[in-house]
Amino acid sequence: MNRIVVFSDGAARGNPGPGGWGVVIATPEGRVTELGGRTRHTTNNRMELTAAIEALRHLRATPQPIAMHVDSTYVIRGITEWIHGWRRRGWVTAQGRPVLNRELWEQLAALNAERRAAPIAWRYVRGHAAVPGNERADEIAVAFAGGQRPALYTGALIGYPVDIHDLPDDTDLPPSTRSRPSSERQAPYSYLSLVNGRPMRHHTWADCERRVKGVSGARFKKAMSAADESAILAAWGLSAHALDRA
Repeated sequence: MNRIVVFSDGAARGNPGPGGWGVVIATPEGRVTELGGRTRHTTNNRMELTAAIEALRHLRATPQPIAMHVDSTYVIRGITEWIHGWRRRGWVTAQGRPVLNRELWEQLAALNAERRAAPIAWRYVRGHAAVPGNERADEIAVAFAGGQRPALYTGALIGYPVDIHDLPDDTDLPPSTRSRPSSERQAPYSYLSLVNGRPMRHHTWADCERRVKGVSGARFKKAMSAADESAILAAWGLSAHALDRA
């Protein structure tokens, strides 16, 4: 593999609240570096941006192309799509409001532009989908957000306990409904989470995210109908009755 493989993630307790960020980097030469840090009062989005920024800062002197694996659609759509419109409008959103976290976006954009000779491949990873690199970056971020100081690995890939090259096949972003009129958007039927083998139905994404965030091996999915809900449960090896028993 001739690319540098990076996983970055951020977390905040309370959003806003104490936050942390985590990064895992594997180079083609077989070296692994973990990075992480903490901010006392911040948001999840700011930590997601900070993680990506710190990863690229660390790699400034490296010539190889980078595959950036991020579980935040906010970060990926922002740096690959939305930022062009923000700049044209003078850092104002399409709704006429100032762009949040502008100073971080400008830092990330500058680091992204520095690598024009070997463009960064921004790859979306579904959070808590058992992708080892993402799980480890999340573990680091959550630990720092909780006030802990986790041991960060620096050394040979052969001695690293995480299979960072176990990469997901599907790294496409989920379809965006941002440009569609709100009257045409179908509201989700439910959000499902699976933690320690126990499924749960949620009426809002915020409730679902609170249950799965930071839990290793947790799974989640948005259902658009009762039939969709049953299909998701079946894919998880459960029956629809499992929700009734939960």
